[in-house]
Amino acid sequence: MQIAFTKMHGLGNDFVVFDAVNHPLSLTPEQVQFIAHRHFGVGCDQILLAETSNSPEVDFRYRIFNADGGEVQQCGNGARCLARFVRDKGLSDKETLVVETGARKITLRILDDSNITVDIGIPIFKPASIPFQAEKESVQYPIMVDTKVYQIGAVSVGNPHAILVVDDLSIAPVDTIGPSLEAHSRFPEHTNVGFMQIIDSQNIRLRTYERGVGETLACGSGACAAVVVGQKLGKLDKTVTVKLAGGRLTVHWEGGAQNPVQVTGAATRVFEGTIDI
Repeated sequence: MQIAFTKMHGLGNDFVVFDAVNHPLSLTPEQVQFIAHRHFGVGCDQILLAETSNSPEVDFRYRIFNADGGEVQQCGNGARCLARFVRDKGLSDKETLVVETGARKITLRILDDSNITVDIGIPIFKPASIPFQAEKESVQYPIMVDTKVYQIGAVSVGNPHAILVVDDLSIAPVDTIGPSLEAHSRFPEHTNVGFMQIIDSQNIRLRTYERGVGETLACGSGACAAVVVGQKLGKLDKTVTVKLAGGRLTVHWEGGAQNPVQVTGAATRVFEGTIDI
């Protein structure tokens, strides 16, 4: 079966995007793995599907599949690409879109030809809702990895994140501690692992080991999680520039229990094609 796709990226976090509104599509984990394979398929970190929603208050259903074939609930960079995709494909001419993910509804705002803001929702700190195993909620938690104890912040922004503050991002143990924390038994659904270097109260550097993918050039939800944890630690302002390997994002959070996190950045179309699955 030949299906059309669009290759896109958000700061190097790359996606294969399908129009499942006009062409309903169901993918097996094996098909997802094939499409995502960088030698035998198109190659990507995640596959995105734009689908019709059954809710009159929602413009599109937004589904995300990691390169390992598993479906996940949230992807901030992917959400920006989805907004650009539905506009480019003529699926919507709205400047503000409401889409539903596996976890929540999020709002996408197309600012101009270059930038899109994702209202990613209210961060969740209650351990059972992340989900994360802990006796009580805390700003940081000690966690044992390979006989050493690390301090992490744990939060969900539609998907779970563990955030470590490091002194020097260039030598952070992303490739070693990342996989161990991603699959740690205290995260029953696994987690994304962020390594954050705080430059000052308005600037951080970040590397993220994403669950089911590995380290990516950028992680939008990871940027949100890092800024939220940094604010809870009293080290970051409400608006922060996040420098990732693929570029910069701006994250804004007013704090409190009722305010959503917003992330702004670019979404880029690379090329169109078809693939036989």
